[in-house]
Amino acid sequence: MRIWPSTDLATAMSAEGLRLMFPLAALHAAVWPFLWVVVWSFDLPFATTSLPGQWHAQEMLVGSFGGALLGFLTSALPEWTDTQRLSGRPLFLAAGLWGGARVLGLLAVENGWLFGLLFDQAWILFLLIYALNLSWIKKSTDLLGFILFLSAFAAAAALLRIAMAFEAYDLSESAIRILGLSLLGLLGLALARITVPVTNLILDPTEKTSPYRPHPGRVHLSAGLTMLVILAEATTLSDAVRGYLMLAAGAAFLDRVAEGFVGREGLSFELGGLWLSSALAGTGLLVCGLALIGLPLPWLGGLHLALMGGLGLGVLQVLSIAGLLHTGQPLRFVPTTRLSILLLVLSVLLRILPEFAPTLALPLGPHALASTLFSLSFLLWATAYIPLLWSPQTVNQERC
Repeated sequence: MRIWPSTDLATAMSAEGLRLMFPLAALHAAVWPFLWVVVWSFDLPFATTSLPGQWHAQEMLVGSFGGALLGFLTSALPEWTDTQRLSGRPLFLAAGLWGGARVLGLLAVENGWLFGLLFDQAWILFLLIYALNLSWIKKSTDLLGFILFLSAFAAAAALLRIAMAFEAYDLSESAIRILGLSLLGLLGLALARITVPVTNLILDPTEKTSPYRPHPGRVHLSAGLTMLVILAEATTLSDAVRGYLMLAAGAAFLDRVAEGFVGREGLSFELGGLWLSSALAGTGLLVCGLALIGLPLPWLGGLHLALMGGLGLGVLQVLSIAGLLHTGQPLRFVPTTRLSILLLVLSVLLRILPEFAPTLALPLGPHALASTLFSLSFLLWATAYIPLLWSPQTVNQERC
C-alpha cells in the first residue's frame, strides 16, 4: 500500500511553495477552529494551565495564516527577484516543520512547547534567511519591508510560546498583538504588490494595456504605520499612544479602499475582496484604537474584525487569485470560490456580533455558527483548488 504521493503528484505538490502550502493552510483553517469551538467547546485535550484562547490565537496566526505566508513568499519572492523557485525537498521539509507544530497546537500539548517553538522557529527563520539571501544576491532593498515584518513575526511567535509555557498571560497577549500586527503589515505590503497587476488584468484581460495606476502615497503607508504600532507595543508605550497609532494605521488601510474605485469591475469578487480586506482591517484597527483611548467599544470585536476579517479575507483572496494564475487559469472565480468568500465575510460578522451586542443570543452559542461558516469557507476553497494545485497537468502553466 502506497503511503507517499506518487512521483508525478509529489512533483506537482512541491513545484512551488503555494502549491504545497496553500492547500495545507486552508485545510488547517477548515479543521482546527471547528474542532476547538464546535466539537470540543474550547476544552482542549491537554490544556491545564494555559489558556485555550491563546492556543487558538497561536494556531490561527502562526498556523493557518503562517502556512499561507510560507506558501506565498516562497512563490512570490523568487518571482519578484527573477530568481529560481524553491521546489521539492526543501518545501516538504518546511511543511513538515510547520505541520509538526500544528499537531501539538491542535491538542494543546503543553509539555511539548519547546518542540513547538523549535518547529515554528525553524520554518519562519528559513523564510527570513531566504528573503535575506535573495536581497543579498540582487543587492536590493525592495524586500526590506517583508524582512522587517518577518523578523517581528518570528520574535513574537517565539515570545508567545515561551510566555504560554511560563504562564505569563499578559506577555502572551502582547505577543499575540504583535503577531497579528506583523501579519497585517505583511498584508499591506502584499496588497501593494498584488492589487495593481490584478486590477489591470481585470480591466484588460488581453494584457495589452495597463489602465490602472495607483496613488504613490498609498503604496506602503498602511504597512509603515502598522510597524509604528508594533514598535509602540514592543516598547510598552501607553494605551493612548498605541491607540492613536492604531487609528492612523486603520485610516491608512481604509485609504486603500480607494483602489477599488475603477468602475463596476471594482465590485467583482476578484477585486472587491481585495479592497474589502483593507476595509475590514482598517475598521478593526479603528475600533481597537478607539477602545484604547477610552471609548466604550469592544477591543476583542475590533481585533477579530481586523484579523479574522481583514487578514482572513486577504489570505483567502491571495489563495484564490494566485491559485488561478499559477495554474494557467483565467482570473475569474468559480461559484464555489465566490461562496467561500461570502461565507467568510458572514462568519466574521457573526463572530463580532456578540461583542457589539452582548445581549443578543445566537443559535448554537456565541461562536459555534461563526466557526462553522469560517471552516466551511476554507473547506470549499480546498475542494475547488486542490485539484488544480496538485495536478501534474497544471505545472509550469502559470500566467504570472
